[in-house]
Amino acid sequence: MDSRKLKILTAIVDEYITTGEPVGSKTIMDKVKASSATIRNEMAELEKQGYLEQPHTSAGRIPTYNGFRLYVDSLMQKNSLSDEEKARLDSMIPDTAVTEQELVNSASFALAELTKCAAVVASQAPKFSMISKVEVIPTGKRMYIILMITSNGTIKNKICRLEFDLTHEQLEFFDNFMQQNLQGVSVDELSDKMFEDLSAAMGSYMMTLAPLMSELLELSKEFNSQEVSVAGANNLLSCKDFDQTEIISFLDNKREMMHFVNESFSGLQVMFSPESEGFVISNSSLIAAPFSKDGRQIGTLGLLGPMRLDYAKFIPYLEYFSSRLTELLTEEEGDGDETQEKK
Repeated sequence: MDSRKLKILTAIVDEYITTGEPVGSKTIMDKVKASSATIRNEMAELEKQGYLEQPHTSAGRIPTYNGFRLYVDSLMQKNSLSDEEKARLDSMIPDTAVTEQELVNSASFALAELTKCAAVVASQAPKFSMISKVEVIPTGKRMYIILMITSNGTIKNKICRLEFDLTHEQLEFFDNFMQQNLQGVSVDELSDKMFEDLSAAMGSYMMTLAPLMSELLELSKEFNSQEVSVAGANNLLSCKDFDQTEIISFLDNKREMMHFVNESFSGLQVMFSPESEGFVISNSSLIAAPFSKDGRQIGTLGLLGPMRLDYAKFIPYLEYFSSRLTELLTEEEGDGDETQEKK
């Protein structure tokens, strides 16, 4: 493809991203420095090649997803973030975040607010983390809350209803037993077989404490599963480019996006809905980038929106947030190590 066609395609994509309306030849004459007739002829050629399409007769053209793909891969000029912009983005991730999850959540909410799109976070199973605490808290007659906390600050809990009240001796035994057998165990070591063996090792306490062990097993499975969360869902519902029925279906089945966000573990990826049958939302795109902790990739931060996203503006935002998350999470790990050494 010659340089003039590439300039015309770039100008059309830029204009369509801004307006959402079909682009005519006269609109881009100043950007391309060619006559209206020449531009129309080139646009017709680009349409034949599959990079543009004409929504209806006598209208201008809009980019196809092939046009967007060529634009993102080869033609787009990414914006550079100024020091002032970086400082503003830093201020959107509060220093008061206590846990890893709070840190990631703050970044996803900030990204959704900045872009008016939906921010998608997929967490990889935290196989590097260890069980730091297991606790049973009585909350009422025959009702208990079981807490399981990992070294990365993740907390899972379940309500357990029993047919009897546990005695102080039984609760104390359970607490000591958990400290001796689960505290410090890596999350990826948790399995059905391990909990079966632990239950058998309880001896005479096995029958009364079996329901608690059963709930702990369910909690352990949650730690070893990937999760998807979405910030800014209302931005999708208010977007005129989308069918609201598809948005609702996506929100009900967001784990179906896991396959796509996992692709970004090899680096930043831009994916378009026409490229895969698995995309629930038509005419959409997903930009996703991984973030790490202590040199290991632990999750993905993504941006889901219409195909006419402002990629040149939004990709630098996403790259900055994912790299900043990596820095903050690694610093957090380092601070924890220093604290441990002082003890």
